[in-house]
Amino acid sequence: MRVILFGASGMVGQGVLRECLLDAEVTQVLSIVRAATGVTHGKLREIVLRDLFDYSSLDLSGLDACFFCLGVSSAGMSGADYTHLTYDLTLAAAEALARVNPGMVFVYVSGAGTDSSEQGKVFWARVKGRTENAVMRLFPGGYAFRPAAIQPMHGAVSKTKAYKITYDLLGWSLPLLRKMLPQYISSTEEMGRAMLRVAKRGWDSRILENRDIVRAGRE
Repeated sequence: MRVILFGASGMVGQGVLRECLLDAEVTQVLSIVRAATGVTHGKLREIVLRDLFDYSSLDLSGLDACFFCLGVSSAGMSGADYTHLTYDLTLAAAEALARVNPGMVFVYVSGAGTDSSEQGKVFWARVKGRTENAVMRLFPGGYAFRPAAIQPMHGAVSKTKAYKITYDLLGWSLPLLRKMLPQYISSTEEMGRAMLRVAKRGWDSRILENRDIVRAGRE
């Protein structure tokens, strides 16, 4: 299985990359990044692409799955900027991939509370919902992952300053909280394993809430 990964430098992407490289059924990981990560592996091909809206220079054919882990926080952003870096950015990659790999599995990392109706009061939730819907229209094998809190594992680190501070202060409590509230907390390891599970064997719903991610990641 040949996989393309977006966002390998982020916390979720780090976890997903690790699981892909460990999986015997994954033969190649094409990682698209804005800046080199320094990670090397026999199965990994990393491409530094400054403009994530333009894929005309790349051969994207022959891929079986895409794990799209790029995302930004809406805090402090204008509606136009958030839409551009959420909906427009995701669709630029999705449309480029759909042209040459229409049958691939495309997993989009969304978030708990996303609004599939696109009509709710919360702006970010509407934008995420619009993005999910667009991905699932493009790909029969399109899925949306909606994690809530995520426990970083195996050295994964958040790039978002506020999240990193939170993990530094409260990270010690996450293993306990996961046992008490498994429907609300997943791990980077479970995220990666769940994406691979969905890519290989599908899932009974195209939207996976946090509890589904945990279940898929443990199967």
